[in-house]
Amino acid sequence: MTPASNTKLFTFLGALQTFDSLAALYYAIEKDSLLHFKSTGYPLLLHPFYPDTTLHSFFSTVKKGYYYPPSESPNPSGAGWAWDDYAYYYAAESSSFPIYGNSTQAVWEATAPKLMPQFPVYPDSLVSRLEREHQSNRFAYNPAARKEKDTLYRPFKTSDSLFVRLLSEATNKEMAIATAPPANLDWKPLYTHHEIPLYRGLLQDSDNGIAEALLLMIAEHQSGRMRPEVAIDTLQKQWSSWLPDPLEWVDGSGVSRYNMVTPRTLVALLQQIYTSADWETLQTLFPKSGQSGTLQAYADLKNVYAKTGSLRHNHNLSGYWVSERGNTYLFSVMVNHFTAPTAEIRKGITEVLTALQQKLK
Repeated sequence: MTPASNTKLFTFLGALQTFDSLAALYYAIEKDSLLHFKSTGYPLLLHPFYPDTTLHSFFSTVKKGYYYPPSESPNPSGAGWAWDDYAYYYAAESSSFPIYGNSTQAVWEATAPKLMPQFPVYPDSLVSRLEREHQSNRFAYNPAARKEKDTLYRPFKTSDSLFVRLLSEATNKEMAIATAPPANLDWKPLYTHHEIPLYRGLLQDSDNGIAEALLLMIAEHQSGRMRPEVAIDTLQKQWSSWLPDPLEWVDGSGVSRYNMVTPRTLVALLQQIYTSADWETLQTLFPKSGQSGTLQAYADLKNVYAKTGSLRHNHNLSGYWVSERGNTYLFSVMVNHFTAPTAEIRKGITEVLTALQQKLK
């Protein structure tokens, strides 16, 4: 079955088992003022929804910074992603050091949208609302489609040079790309302890950029290479003893339709998550039915903590239900290749789980 964003559960377990804490970067200080730094793939620098202010403040304390990009950069898009998704926030590019979530925020003002970070923007009555040229960071907006106090997010094309420029502008510090660090630098990881907002963004908001970055962080930690296939191959070998069925897994977020998994495998995965973190923490990270994240649409379910997974004609729900007696049950419901409205599928899933809840009180 196509798991869509249920794929993020694999990424989440991989991160739980790989890291005690997430390093935001590797750094070395020279002469008390020169910062040398390398990326871990950490995605929350100046993020529009989950900004790590500690990381931003860290950059602001130095006079000059030298960035050492990895020798092998990640592919901007995942395997099997639709090419025309490039225009939407959910398909923001992957990069070695994400900044602003690799997206620009557009706030409509009196006559035109204001972009942050700034890029060239011009009027064009033929675009829908706000669109970026496919191969450049030029944006066009439709003046007739303006909505008062409207805010849009659009991905920009990433590069190491653009990252350094945006970081320099944001911190008002001189930043530069370098290739060979001085000898005998004392490299250290910087931990900002911002895991909870990051994991909530992954699970409650189903943020694809965070998911892809986490998979790259796992690969970088394992091998020094920011390649998702490296992390996936390593994790599948580590999990071979409990994976009940063959697994097709190609990206961190589930945007790709190449991913394939069985409900039985997802239930086994949920069991591993349950034993890898305390239940109280998991309850704060997962969406809760009718209350938070992507489960607000499941208002009629009671005490369910689960992850949705949706692509066109596909909708899944996998997670945990806590009974009135305090027992915790694991479930995975996957519905693929339907043509009915997704609201009808959610209603059907709700009816199935409600019937089980009534029997297992």
